[in-house]
This record gives sequence, C-alpha cells and structure tokens, in this order.
Amino acid sequence: MPTTAVLGGLWGDEGKGKIIDFLAGDASVVVRFSGGNNAGHTVVNDYGKLVFHLIPCGICYEGTINVIGNGVVISPDALIEEIAMVKDNGLPGDIAISDRAHLIMPYHVLLDRLEEERRGAAAIGTTGRGIGPAYVDKVARMGVRVGELLDLEELTLTLPPIIEFKNELITKIYGGEPIDVAEVLEQTKHWADQIGPYIKSADEIVTNAIDSGENVIMEGAQGALLDIDHGTYPFVTSSSPTIGGALTGTGIGPSSFERIIGVFKAYATRVGAGPFPTEIHGDEGNRIREMAGEFGATTGRARRVGWFDAVAARYTTRVNGFTSMVLTRLDTLDNWDRIKVCTAYSLDGEIIEDFPIERGRLARCEPIYEELPGWTESTTRVTDWNDLCDGAQNYVRKLEDLLKIPASEISTGPHRDDTLVVNGSR
Repeated sequence: MPTTAVLGGLWGDEGKGKIIDFLAGDASVVVRFSGGNNAGHTVVNDYGKLVFHLIPCGICYEGTINVIGNGVVISPDALIEEIAMVKDNGLPGDIAISDRAHLIMPYHVLLDRLEEERRGAAAIGTTGRGIGPAYVDKVARMGVRVGELLDLEELTLTLPPIIEFKNELITKIYGGEPIDVAEVLEQTKHWADQIGPYIKSADEIVTNAIDSGENVIMEGAQGALLDIDHGTYPFVTSSSPTIGGALTGTGIGPSSFERIIGVFKAYATRVGAGPFPTEIHGDEGNRIREMAGEFGATTGRARRVGWFDAVAARYTTRVNGFTSMVLTRLDTLDNWDRIKVCTAYSLDGEIIEDFPIERGRLARCEPIYEELPGWTESTTRVTDWNDLCDGAQNYVRKLEDLLKIPASEISTGPHRDDTLVVNGSR
C-alpha cells in the first residue's frame, strides 16, 4: 500500500491529528518526522478527547507502530508523561523512538526563554520549550542523541563539557542561573530507565514496512509556512514541516510517496508574530475564534484568524507537491451570509498572485477578496458528499479550482467519524 504524508497547509493547527487518526485505521506504521512538543495534535474518538505532543496519532489502533523519527527533538520528561497518558487510557498502539532523534536538554529550555526575553518587542513567539536551541545544537554538532541514553557511562564523559559551555552563555550573556551538571546527569538515568525500552533503529522499521507494501503515514507537525527554509522567515519553527522534512526526518526516499496531503482549514489561522495578510480583526474574528475554539492545544494561546488565503495555499501546494487537500472546520462557516476567499494581493499598487516570502513585502500585501454566498444548512457531522448543501459544495469546488488539486476528505466535526470522503478517494 502507498506511503502517505499528511502535512500542514499554512501556519499549522489545521487539524492534522484528527485526519491522521482517521486515516491510520489501515496503517501499520505512523511516523512523526519533525518538530518537538511545541506541536499539539488533538483527536476525538472512542477513547475520548486526547492531545498528543510527540507520540503519533496512530497510537489508538492496535498493531500500529508509532515512530518518533530522527527529525524530532524530544523533551524526555514530556515524552515520559505522554507515555504514561497512553497507558492510562489503554491505547493499544506500539511506540518506537529513533535512536538518532535529539534530546531537548534543560539548558535548551532555559536558553529558549532567555533568548525570547532578550528579543523584547522583536520576540518570535516561541513556545519556550527549547525546540529552537535543541536544533541549533544538532546543527552545531553539540547535540545529545536519544541513543546515547543507552550508554550512560559514555554520556557522563561527553555531557559535562557541553553543559559548561552552555553555562557560559546562560550566565555571562543572559545573566541567568547556571545548570547543575550533577543534576542533569542524574536526570539522564531516569530518562534511560523510562524510555530506553522504546529506543529502536526507527529507519529500519519504516523501510521494512514500505518494502513489505504496508501502509505508512508520515505525520507532519506545524505547517508549511513555518518551515525554516520555505516559511515566513524569521517567524518560523526550527525544523522542516514540509515534504523535504519527511525525507530527512525519517530516512526514506521520495519514490516511496504516493499521496502527499495538504491539510487546510476552511479559513486561516496563525499563532505568534509575523505577517498575516487575511487576518480578521474585531467581531468577525472573535466569532470564528469562539465558534471553533481557536486556542492552542499546547500553549492555550488565542490564535489569530483570517479568511482562506489561496495565494499562500498555492505556494505551499507547489513547495510540497500536494496531490490532494483535506479541508477541516468546514462547519465553522455555517450560517455566514458571505464568505471571503483571498485570490490575489495588492502590493505597492500592483496586483500579484504569487506569494512573496520576504517579510517586508508580505507585510505590505493587502488581500484581494472574492466573496462567495454562504449557507444556512448545517454541515456538522455530514459524511456523504450528496448530503452536503450546495453552498458548501460550491465553496469546496472553488478552493479546488484555486489550488488545482482535489479535495479528498472534509472534516465536519471533531470526532474521527465526522469525516466526509470525497468521491471515494480513500
């Protein structure tokens, strides 16, 4: 069966967790390939409402191996807590952690917060969980890999010089309190005891499944416009949520993919700072935010909301090579008289249809909208295309035309079963 990538279409928070939980019923392996516990994937199924930050969303199916890939940076304490949650809820899937994934150390978390404080008004809006500094150390070849927890004797030799270097930054540059070396070494013993049994050669698990013709799902975190290379830099995450990250974050080749799904909300949202051309302020924005519960699963922060941005969506479709889109939160648009879709920008008096990634140009873009008729019929929990009202069907078809890709699934509610498969695409 094919390998499928499920990726965020814009700035994240599109509902990827629900879609992966829906698709994973016939998957043997689900792989998280990037990011850290700054992501929050919410699923609602027969086990209740569950929020995952590191463990892939296939964990609710028996026989599914849920791999945390080498491209992920892992907070050991957060992962231990999440494993306990999995056990407490009786979730039947298996867990495997790549020995090549990197650990988020206590000094990463401290540096993340100190650096954001130092930026002041220019703060990026990170979650303060140490993700960025962990990726910095990975690239600087000062990182600590998960597999090193299996050799604590060696780690007691390699870790102290790293902490000594970090304490120089913490105390002399930022004026913070130093990290205690002995305390961190003691923590590593606890981490090794708790997560050691799950540490595997993850690339072998994934490759063997693909070679056997089994269904593998790559679970994206965040969204394409938060990609360190292709996103709205510098207001981005520190990893690659795009299809390229799925390759480097798992160790598989591009020929393995048959489906690359872009998940988009029926409108747009963004967390943190940075340009957001279609942002809605005032009562309209509050209406969407309250109706959809647009507050972060990880941080609880209110999300910025806006109308669907087809200019940005066309750009991410090209970058990722999306073969189809999934549209979520369609029911949030029920009972709107008119619905706006951004089809182009006005930039310095010129009409453009390409997405300007440079922050200055993007910040000056004004959206050009096409207004579509709304609908009064409820789309909540509709699972058959023929039962979807004309207004909603027309809206979906309009987005298909703008992005030049078909819609394969539509989410019409939070539960796994509140999913409409378009034209038998599954």
